[in-house]
Amino acid sequence: MTAYPHLLAPLDLGFTTLKNRVLMGSMHTGLEETRDWNRVAEFYADRARGGVGLMVTGGIGPNMEGSVLPGAAMMTSEKDVANHSIVTARVHEAGGKIAMQILHAGRYAYGPKCVAPSPVKSPISPFPPTELDEEGIEKQIGDIVNAAVLARQAGYDGVEIMGSEGYFLNQFLVTHTNKRTDRWGGAYENRMRLPIEVVRRTREAAGRDFIIIYRLSMIDLVPNGSTFDEVVQLAKEIEKAGATIINTGIGWHEARIPTIATSVPRAAFAWVTKKLMGQVSIPVITSNRINTPEVAEEVLASGCADMVSMARPMLADADFVNKAAAGLGDRIAPCIACNQACLDHTFGGKLTSCLVNPRACHETELVVVKAAAPRTVAIVGAGPAGLSTAITAAQRGHAVTVFDKADEIGGQLNMAKQVPGKEEFWGLVDWYRVMLADLGVKVELGRAVGADDLAGFDEVVIATGVSPRDPAIPGQDRANVLSYIDVLRHKKPVGKRVAVIGAGGIGFDVSEFLLEEGHSPATDLPLWMKEWGVTDPAQHRSGLAPEGPQPAKPVREVTLLQRKAKAHGRDLGKTTGWIHRATLKMKGVNFVGGVNYEAIDDAGLHVSFGEARENPTVIACDTVVLCAGQVSDRSLADALEAKGVSCHVIGGADVAAELDAKRAINQGTRLALTF
Repeated sequence: MTAYPHLLAPLDLGFTTLKNRVLMGSMHTGLEETRDWNRVAEFYADRARGGVGLMVTGGIGPNMEGSVLPGAAMMTSEKDVANHSIVTARVHEAGGKIAMQILHAGRYAYGPKCVAPSPVKSPISPFPPTELDEEGIEKQIGDIVNAAVLARQAGYDGVEIMGSEGYFLNQFLVTHTNKRTDRWGGAYENRMRLPIEVVRRTREAAGRDFIIIYRLSMIDLVPNGSTFDEVVQLAKEIEKAGATIINTGIGWHEARIPTIATSVPRAAFAWVTKKLMGQVSIPVITSNRINTPEVAEEVLASGCADMVSMARPMLADADFVNKAAAGLGDRIAPCIACNQACLDHTFGGKLTSCLVNPRACHETELVVVKAAAPRTVAIVGAGPAGLSTAITAAQRGHAVTVFDKADEIGGQLNMAKQVPGKEEFWGLVDWYRVMLADLGVKVELGRAVGADDLAGFDEVVIATGVSPRDPAIPGQDRANVLSYIDVLRHKKPVGKRVAVIGAGGIGFDVSEFLLEEGHSPATDLPLWMKEWGVTDPAQHRSGLAPEGPQPAKPVREVTLLQRKAKAHGRDLGKTTGWIHRATLKMKGVNFVGGVNYEAIDDAGLHVSFGEARENPTVIACDTVVLCAGQVSDRSLADALEAKGVSCHVIGGADVAAELDAKRAINQGTRLALTF
């Protein structure tokens, strides 16, 4: 008896059957743009071998004007068919099924030739779109249908037509972007004409025995978006037009409400999909922040959907489904929804990967095989760098010992997991603990080792992390001055008025921690929805609460200071930084930049501004928290080198810039593959 009977149940589509209810959702990885089709094929085949019922590729453009950016992958020619055939053949050989997502970006296309229903510029693109005429609309329909036909020729089991997240078809649906007065605009019956025509003609051209998924925006989260009655009306017409499955899209890319970041509660939008259940007779897929088999099972068991879409969890662990089926759920590497190596990379023009699993999208390069000659490996430091090295080295058959002076593994992750909205880090530390035991790694905690303790090991890895940088502020030795470690790890008492020195990632984390002190919105869906102004789209158009965001009253007054005169948080993650900035602003944090820290005394924190140290000001506060950067802890590495002992220095001990778990884990994984 499986623990996940709903998740692992087959899904009969009539002409074909999916072996389970898991869809690997579409992700823009950048792999197709490498033009290395063997690499693309191996990425998808790895997930097929991992047991996914159906997977969807990243968005493939149907033409030049609809491509997300110049040079993006398209399906327009026989050459494209030949390339994609390499992918589908590999997936089918691995026992999987795969659909190609057809993505027309419309006004979101990052190019001067972008087109849209009306010339309404997107706030996330520099290019104003050209308004399509009747002939232009017909061309777009024809090109989308052609892409579907070519996808079938290439061996795909189906296509997903992207109609959500504010892309081209979605742009026709709402008055926010469709200002037309012809048969493609005006009344909703006209505005929904385009997606219906696209699905109808695709079905006619591709045949009956071909999966057509329509990605429908269930809740737009932008002004003048769809009502839920309109969503239901469209869903019914899409079913009539010939769709096999309806997949859920949540929010437009320009929406100022987070939808997939780690601070969003798990399965936060499954209730929206549930509202559509019973309104159509074809299967409905739900999505967003479903990252464990337990969450997925509960979503299905409670009738929220017929199938679940999990995208980034399949980056974190390609064997997600197989491990769940084998009762090894605690061995699934968890997606922590950090966006750091996936979406941040995508929107930064880099190849996607995964913070937790650096092998994602690098399957042909980072191959874990047994070492020809097992070695003894000592790793000092049980933070993310050391742990990733230990796990990969042990998988290769090496005898690994991990030392740490702390009494628990995890290093800086144990502070990150205390921050509201970063609760997923608890699961990551738990996973490391399970994997160390499963792989037979010897772990010695509460032990500070010296150079002499490491004699006899074949390989020595120094992953001792960082120490807080000393900002050398007169008065910083006062009792009311704390480090971020005092606050997050040791839980030392903090007053009601706080000055946080340093507005990097740690300063933002500490500020969020101090504002909440207790119940986290990330674990309380009604509280989170109220905080961000999300409501039932059946009650208010687009799911936007008319009163707007209503954050809970912060428990402290926080002033966040930095030496730099630039905007606070500008260097935070590309796709999540705005969320952190918005959160602190909503909760009344005072941002102060361009300061010099002069002194701390009974009156508070004394600062001045600019190189001339002008406008001396006192920030009245009860507590000052130092988040002024870090320095590498290299003392052990230096001691070893003084003795002529070779060692590998990784993670924060190598580079102290912020607390970069992505770099640390990647560095550790790659190092272990060299032993």
